[in-house]
Amino acid sequence: MSSSDFRQIANGAESGRADRLFRAAVSAFCALTRPSRREIAQLEDLTLPLFDAVSVEARRYVAAILSEIDHAPPELVRRLSDEPVAIAAPLLIRSKLLCDIDLIRLIARHGLPHARAIARRPDLNPTIADLVKALERPAVVRTGSDDPPRDPAGEAGKTDIEGIRQRLRGMMLSPQETAGHGRPVPLDRAAMFDKLRSTALTGRAAYFQTALADVLGIGFGKARSIVETAGFDELIPAFRALDLEAEQAFLLTAAIRPGTFAEIGDIKRFLDQYRLCRSEMARERLRSWKEATSAPTRPDRPPQAGSQALKAS
Repeated sequence: MSSSDFRQIANGAESGRADRLFRAAVSAFCALTRPSRREIAQLEDLTLPLFDAVSVEARRYVAAILSEIDHAPPELVRRLSDEPVAIAAPLLIRSKLLCDIDLIRLIARHGLPHARAIARRPDLNPTIADLVKALERPAVVRTGSDDPPRDPAGEAGKTDIEGIRQRLRGMMLSPQETAGHGRPVPLDRAAMFDKLRSTALTGRAAYFQTALADVLGIGFGKARSIVETAGFDELIPAFRALDLEAEQAFLLTAAIRPGTFAEIGDIKRFLDQYRLCRSEMARERLRSWKEATSAPTRPDRPPQAGSQALKAS
């Protein structure tokens, strides 16, 4: 039976027929001892067209049985893993087809519910385990700066979020971004834009800020300041220093600052301001940011100021 046949059946009037076909196809596949690549592809061709038509119960059933199968169709596994945790949990906990990068992206997309299920995986990468802990207890996470731990009870911070971020950064580098012993190599403009766009579209500010710090060669704290500072006085020079086109800069800004461009006039003003920003000025700003990043940190308050600020909060 072809995938078009399955689609026609799924759109038919008989209630529950799509569910039965979906379950039956996966159950028959799981009975195969060593399915070929062709059989794996066939199952995806049959089940993916039915996916939106089947019930939550059918998806939960298929997720559960595929979580035990090492040769499950990868695209079907990814589709099920993107479902709410009530459906995806068995795959998040057991599926060997989800690599570390898949798990990080799922946590970025779905947050704490998926993270808690992923934390139950045996032999979970310690970096991902630390990330889950940071999400579980945000009040006691160190920021990596001179600020005291954000702990209203006065307990010392237990997770170095900057260290976690650095390790996640290394895990998520693509083969094109690494050379030799995993050291980052310069990216061309297209690769830089792709990296910024993919992280901006996750909806997770820290991922985009980390990518921006990488491509600009500055510290994470400065990258965060560039993104969070009101207006475009820092954001536009940052994008201009990367030689991004105005349209690329606009897309990134719209993704990381939803609601900024409520009217056509807002878009026009941004594009005009971007085109007026000279490349030489932008590169000079970037040099100053890099110098500030590499400069030794000097204490700007007495030793007890941190604890006093903590008590005041």
